[in-house]
Amino acid sequence: MTYALLLAPLLAAAIVAVVVALRRRRRSWASLAIAAAILLTLTIAFDSAMIAIDLFRYDDALLLGPRLGLAPVEDLAYALIALFVVVALWRLLPTRIRSSRAARASWAERAPGGAGAGERADA
Repeated sequence: MTYALLLAPLLAAAIVAVVVALRRRRRSWASLAIAAAILLTLTIAFDSAMIAIDLFRYDDALLLGPRLGLAPVEDLAYALIALFVVVALWRLLPTRIRSSRAARASWAERAPGGAGAGERADA
């Protein structure tokens, strides 16, 4: 099994997840593109450095062939999968957490004798 064959279903699932999470957020797509460009640049630089000092090696028979720096193109998929999954989870999961934090803050401000916004209770 090649690296590309191993990564293809994971990358497809991550793409589906991020598309679902960002389907109506145009500004989020721009942010994702900027983050991906930065992440891919750093991945190429640091993977090339690690390969150059022989920290790890890839079996050439399992690679597609093209490389960016010393890093095989398949190696970029790991970074993209991580980015897409984190963005999708961030967008899909924290809604309840954010709203409960806002509710607690609002309750603390309305509570009699409670600390107002920006005030410490022990001050």
